[in-house]
Amino acid sequence: MRKLENSELDRKSIEAFKKSEKTPLILVLDDIRSLHNIGSVFRTADAFLIEKIYLCGITATPPNKEIHKTALGATETVTWEHHENVLEVIGKLKKENTTTLAIEQVESAVFLQDFKIEKDRKYALVFGNEVHGVSQEAVALCDGCIEIPQLGTKHSLNISVSAGIVVWDLFQKLNWPK
Repeated sequence: MRKLENSELDRKSIEAFKKSEKTPLILVLDDIRSLHNIGSVFRTADAFLIEKIYLCGITATPPNKEIHKTALGATETVTWEHHENVLEVIGKLKKENTTTLAIEQVESAVFLQDFKIEKDRKYALVFGNEVHGVSQEAVALCDGCIEIPQLGTKHSLNISVSAGIVVWDLFQKLNWPK
C-alpha cells in the first residue's frame, strides 16, 4: 500500500468546483464563536460539494486568517452569505421549500441513524452556538430535529465535529446506493 501524492488526488480547481453539481445540503451556522470551527465547517462543505453556508449572528466571516487556518482555501470555493438573524434565514429557506433541520438534543428528535432522507428534497442543517446550541426559537421554526446519539458522559460534541458527522451521514444517504 502506498500513500497517494497530492497530484494523484484528482482535486478540482476552484472554477471546476463552482461549476460542479452540488449536494442539496445547506449549512446554517448560528452564533459560532470559534473561528477554527467555522473554518473546519467550510473545509467539510468543500469536501462534500455542499451548496451553501449561511453564517448568522456573531459567526465571523471570511476573509479572516483564523478561519483560513482550518478552511485551507475552502472559503474560496464554498458559496456563503452572512445574515444577522438566523430566524429570517430559516424562514427564507422554508419559503424556498427547503426542509430545515436543527441539529440538537430535543424532545422528539430523530436519531441520525434513523433519519430517512428524501432524495428529491433540499435540506438545511442548523448548527448552534458552542455553549448554548441551537436557540429554542430556531428549533421551533425548523421542520424537525436530528440528534447525534452519544453514549458517554458529556453528550456534547464540537460543532465542527457534529457538522462533519451529519454532513457525511446525509451525503452518503443521498449518494449510495445509486
